[in-house]
Amino acid sequence: MKIGIISFAHMHAASYANYIINHPDAELACIWDADEARGQEMSEKFNCKYFSNLDEFLGTDIEAVVVCSENANHKEHVVKAANAKKHVLCEKPIATEVEDAKAMITACEEAGVIFEIAYPVRFAPGFKQAKDLIQQGAIGEIVAITGMNHGKMPGGWFIEKELSGGGAATDHIVHIMDIIRWVMEEEVNSVYAEMDTRFYDIDVEDCGLVSLELESGIIVSIDHSWSRPQTFPTWGDAIIKFVGTKGNLEVDAFKQFALYYNDEATSITQLPYAEDMDDGLVNDFIACVKEGSAPSITGTDGLRTLEVVKAAYQSQEQGKTVLVER
Repeated sequence: MKIGIISFAHMHAASYANYIINHPDAELACIWDADEARGQEMSEKFNCKYFSNLDEFLGTDIEAVVVCSENANHKEHVVKAANAKKHVLCEKPIATEVEDAKAMITACEEAGVIFEIAYPVRFAPGFKQAKDLIQQGAIGEIVAITGMNHGKMPGGWFIEKELSGGGAATDHIVHIMDIIRWVMEEEVNSVYAEMDTRFYDIDVEDCGLVSLELESGIIVSIDHSWSRPQTFPTWGDAIIKFVGTKGNLEVDAFKQFALYYNDEATSITQLPYAEDMDDGLVNDFIACVKEGSAPSITGTDGLRTLEVVKAAYQSQEQGKTVLVER
């Protein structure tokens, strides 16, 4: 199966590319990137063809694309790929605006192509086990959930609101929210958020706290931030604690690692040894395309998490709790 990558603007693109070329049933055939120098560099690195023209790229015999462009460009690239009858794996968040997300979902449905959103944290072994335990009633009825997603400030287009759609809230709420929706199988009813810019001199928020109420009345808090120092040994964390009537369950997606002290590079890094979640995501997408089955993470999943993010920004602006509109 031939796959193409639309843009290496997002840092996850290189990881996805590695897993595609190592997959026994897939081939990374070509790359398109608006940044010609970056596109040429990546095509040489991954030994595939570079296209400077997106229409020519989409006119090749690739069956699927992975969209890793800037958030604000997701709509254009997903819709064009769908119109060219290419299956799509799109980096999170699905889009920067709810109406754009809906248009993307509609375009893929009308074209009859698979549309998957890149929430690889679902493929972390700990969260898969937690979902099973909670649904089996191992910790009783869930009454509260606390989630944390801290990371380094990524810089670049991530801090340009026109391209990113926002700061740490846009970047980090969605991962935790997707896991909560997936595990609990219910939607958010209301959102209250407070955000600020305290760590860096940038034009978007770099920290915040979001309080949510699910439809069943479960209370959720999400601590999202770019608060990790640049010297931190990995990019960040993804931790969720489920509080039940029979016990608590805490999952740290990146807990399994060896600490590598590298004197030559004067750095300390974490070397994970758990199953790689990006690998799980790429495998799921390729399997869905081959089998013609529904993806594990749908466009609607991406839309629902984006709705929560937009409600958080609305709450911040208005200084009050807001209901999530669906």
